[in-house]
Amino acid sequence: MNRWNAMSFEGKDAILGVVRREAGEFFELVDSDEVWEAPTGAGHWQVRDVVAHIADTTEAYFVAFDAARSHTEVPPAYGLPGMAERVDRQALALRDVPRTELVERLRGDFDKIMEIFDALGPEDWTGLNVPHFYMGPLPAFFFPAFQLMDYGVHSWDVRQGTGRAHGLTGEAADLLVPFMFVLWQYTTKVQEPCDLGIRITSGPNAGDTRVRVGPEGMTYESGDPGDTVIEFDPGSFVLTAFGRSNSGTIRGERAVADRYLNLFFRI
Repeated sequence: MNRWNAMSFEGKDAILGVVRREAGEFFELVDSDEVWEAPTGAGHWQVRDVVAHIADTTEAYFVAFDAARSHTEVPPAYGLPGMAERVDRQALALRDVPRTELVERLRGDFDKIMEIFDALGPEDWTGLNVPHFYMGPLPAFFFPAFQLMDYGVHSWDVRQGTGRAHGLTGEAADLLVPFMFVLWQYTTKVQEPCDLGIRITSGPNAGDTRVRVGPEGMTYESGDPGDTVIEFDPGSFVLTAFGRSNSGTIRGERAVADRYLNLFFRI
């Protein structure tokens, strides 16, 4: 089993280790007055807004895991189409919280959520369904991946705001590769028929995936990619799926690839 596929319990140690490292680097990036109101690669957000967003998101996970453990009924999922607007409101509502207070709050949130993740056993990892506020019930393993997205991609955002050249670390990008297909599934805005391949060119999750979009949404499976293929290295794939860059090497019909890449809304 691939220990770099966190959708299996064999990937637990790998993803939790990388989340800890990415979070440590994130706190080093954001915990100073000099950068607190600096721009980022996340739209109009400043560094302080990114910190607020991750705190708000992590604290929602505590509610979700409590509900899953206690079998408490929760409201229907909010849905991803309205996620960007809502998380923006939630983050900006904390804009005036002092840096030391907000960073300390997030550090405490991080320690608490990692304790929850550390305690997940093999059955919990894939069998405990946890209600995500925007997406609805998901297997528990998605939540460490969400934390990796927060600390990995938002660290990229903070670095992007400096104007210096930079990139994603290989381990973070490799672990996020399988989750980007799920992200695309949940953010398909136009169900226009499209059939093509996605090729990840390196890393432990390298390979070809056939993707089809139709009236029922998006499906994907490993195998023959077809005549039109978009090739990505892991980092470019993650940043493209998150709308941070327009990357990829098109082999085949440009019109098919262009149509596919514009089927999704951003979160």
